[in-house]
Amino acid sequence: MSERIKIIGAANSPYTRKILSVFRYKHIPYSVYWGDVATHLAKLGIEPPRPILLPTVLLKNEENDYIATTDTTPIIRRLENEYPGRSIVPKDPALSFINYLLEDFADEWVTKYMFHYRWYFEEDADNAGTILPLSHAVSMPEDVHSQIKSMVAKRQIERLWVVGSNDKTAKLIDLSYRRFLKLMEAHLLISPFLFGDKPSSADFAIYGQLTQLVGFDPTSRKIAHEISSRSVAWVDVMEDLTGIDSEQLNWTSLEDSPQTLKDILKEVGRAYVPALMENDKAVTEGMDTWETEIDGSTWKQKTFNYQAKCLSWIQQEFNNLDDEDKLRVIKYIDGTGCEILIKG
Repeated sequence: MSERIKIIGAANSPYTRKILSVFRYKHIPYSVYWGDVATHLAKLGIEPPRPILLPTVLLKNEENDYIATTDTTPIIRRLENEYPGRSIVPKDPALSFINYLLEDFADEWVTKYMFHYRWYFEEDADNAGTILPLSHAVSMPEDVHSQIKSMVAKRQIERLWVVGSNDKTAKLIDLSYRRFLKLMEAHLLISPFLFGDKPSSADFAIYGQLTQLVGFDPTSRKIAHEISSRSVAWVDVMEDLTGIDSEQLNWTSLEDSPQTLKDILKEVGRAYVPALMENDKAVTEGMDTWETEIDGSTWKQKTFNYQAKCLSWIQQEFNNLDDEDKLRVIKYIDGTGCEILIKG
């Protein structure tokens, strides 16, 4: 399987950075294209995904036709099957469940930190509005760049409320981000990755978001350098793990995992789980928006069908475990606030 897989993305897309680092680590040949997804796909005669998201990865279907795919978590699971070497999903089913939960947390909650800091603060929004268009076309004429900068910034700032970023939730997001950095600092002091000596898909998911938080957006970058130098350095390490001899490295068993891993799960239970559960309730009741209390503050945002699917997939992952592994997971996450995800 030496054919290069085509990836369309953007340098400042956390999910693009996630998937590119996965490809490098797993030694999967790829070609990356920066720029507009629809334009690239039109040249190739391939139907664009709906919605168009970054990255867009071209994978073949059962008829051997290229299909534009966008969701990084199932893409990674497919790559695990087709390129089984240098696995990033733990073989232990119980540990694999914890990995799945933390990958989802990164993709769906840590990304809220990223979007908030990028567009809530004037300095950050000006930085993003300036750089993002140029990452698609660095030779863009000044007059075109000025127009696109205004358009991009306006659209993204107007979307802040959709992900829950507003004046009332700003402090909650900031506190969660700072706690998360402190938790990562403590964990990285004793372990190079979440589950021991080699990276998992959850590591790559967290890395993807942190590439922006500690490397691109001014406010979150300053906070990261103040709170967690190890996280900053870790992002640089995670960028290219091509040279790691993963066959000589091991996962840490769930039962032998350090307390620092469980502490990270407590942040999942403290911040993300209440949002996930309330969103699911809103989807069931057909509500356009919802609000709940998170960490003593009111959180309000638009209802997302996709995040209801995320909850369903987490529960499905748990239900696929045998009875013994279910008990191991239940025992491990007890007291983290994550146990509500798998009750009932």
